[in-house]
Amino acid sequence: MEDKFVIGFDYGSDSVRTLIVNALTGERVATSVKYYPRWEQGLYCNPKINQYRQHPMDYLEVLETSLREALSKSPVGTAEKVIGIAFDTTGSTPTFTDETGTPLALLPEFFENPNAMFILWKDHTAIKEAAEINELCKKWDINYTAYEGSVYSSEWFWAKALHVLREDEKVRKAAYSIVEHCEWLPAILTGVTSSKDIVRSRCAEGHKAMWHPQWGGLPSEEFLTTLDPLLAGFRKRLFTETKTADIPVGTLCPEWATRLGLSTNVIVAGGAYDCHMGAVGAGVTPHTLVRVIGTSTCDVMVSPYEEIGHRLIRGICGQVDGSVIPGMIGLEAGQSAFGDIYAWFKRILEFPIKNIIGKTELIDFNTRAVLIKEVCDNIIPILTKEAEKIPLSESTVIATDWMNGRRTPDANQLLQGTITGLTLGTTAPQIFRALVEATAFGTKAIVERFVSEGIRIDNVIGIGGIAHKSPFVLQTLSDILNMPIKVCNTTQTRALGAAMFAATAAGVYNKVEDAIDAMNSGFAVEYTPNPENVKAYADIYEKYIKVGQFTEKELFN
Repeated sequence: MEDKFVIGFDYGSDSVRTLIVNALTGERVATSVKYYPRWEQGLYCNPKINQYRQHPMDYLEVLETSLREALSKSPVGTAEKVIGIAFDTTGSTPTFTDETGTPLALLPEFFENPNAMFILWKDHTAIKEAAEINELCKKWDINYTAYEGSVYSSEWFWAKALHVLREDEKVRKAAYSIVEHCEWLPAILTGVTSSKDIVRSRCAEGHKAMWHPQWGGLPSEEFLTTLDPLLAGFRKRLFTETKTADIPVGTLCPEWATRLGLSTNVIVAGGAYDCHMGAVGAGVTPHTLVRVIGTSTCDVMVSPYEEIGHRLIRGICGQVDGSVIPGMIGLEAGQSAFGDIYAWFKRILEFPIKNIIGKTELIDFNTRAVLIKEVCDNIIPILTKEAEKIPLSESTVIATDWMNGRRTPDANQLLQGTITGLTLGTTAPQIFRALVEATAFGTKAIVERFVSEGIRIDNVIGIGGIAHKSPFVLQTLSDILNMPIKVCNTTQTRALGAAMFAATAAGVYNKVEDAIDAMNSGFAVEYTPNPENVKAYADIYEKYIKVGQFTEKELFN
């Protein structure tokens, strides 16, 4: 049988990962990673106010260069045998568009305006707007957050849109509609020229925009204009229906077929969020929790209709029919910071290195640069090595994992992190160990919420950068959860999941589950709990809970 190839594009926070896969066997043919050029320079972002924006040109430029590079690494003739493409992206990452569906930042007058760009998932500038949405939902006759854990987050669609409308009059006057990143890319590649023709993602809109068939799609016009009159008309100009990612959006338009070196017969699948497609790439099944572990985390599960019934899961990031695997309910939770917490501590320790060694005249410029890089690159590995040596009986520093607010359970982006139990004898490795334990305790809180709400969890799969790079973090996580954790046999699980959707949309498989069976990567390693550590961590976890309760009640009430 002649080979058929599909391409999965995984748009992460910093870069795009492009994966070419044999749709019949799952063989990973070639990969390419390209970083967003403007994002790398820190443009359009202001961490002091939690503003994180990305320019649409970054997305388009790396799309072309990454695919060209991946094809250059592939056997001759691969491009002619590509039959499908699919995208996953971060989310909620929306932007305002004009009537043609063009993001405003692509128009000359808005090219340098951050408010006209895509608002990255980690942007928390809309905390006030999220609080207003939650307050109104409690008063309204319909709780539009019912299928989103009953708590709306500043990381999501309507809060971000309203914040920008209030902040920027020029954007407000030019804005016609709103699009999610994972919807815009398929629209671009298929030549859509009207916002009304953009195929809307079941995953994105169900989890982040309060879309649900029960109330006819998006929240009512009356609700939105009561929230703020600035939202008038957007509901009508947006959409009513959404589609799951296994359904074709169209085929490559001539312009993008030429730019990518592919045929106009290539099927473009619908878009979805990275973690949801990552769960598919990991081979998610009912009763399996897939943890996408990186700068933040996303926890994804699927549940058959007959198991979840009419149950509403409190305090998570949504339960949406078909958001992960069509024909099942997709469940999402997660942490607003995970690896970002380790990166924060690393930056703290880097300060004297960069500001003292970086300015010394005792060594020449090139030697300083090499020395600084060597030291900074080794901070986390050395901290890890020393933290592993610390007996749990000396694990007396307790931290919470809310450095970037809390996503779940029960979203609250106002919360801040806490570290307690410090003494004059506390060392950097002890603090680092406490931070690793805090991220694992935050995971345990999520698992306990699922279980208390009647969702059975039999096993855990880890994907993402940290899952592959840090045995210490994964072993700590296994001990604290008292559950085995399998790690996928590829670092490109999200792109692989996108490729599975591409293969399904292109007709190679009748359903996503068949693509999973044929194309999965298997597992590289499994971590199992250490019984002694399990018992010790159960006691420390109770302290974590008490510190969290004090932090939330006394400092942020």
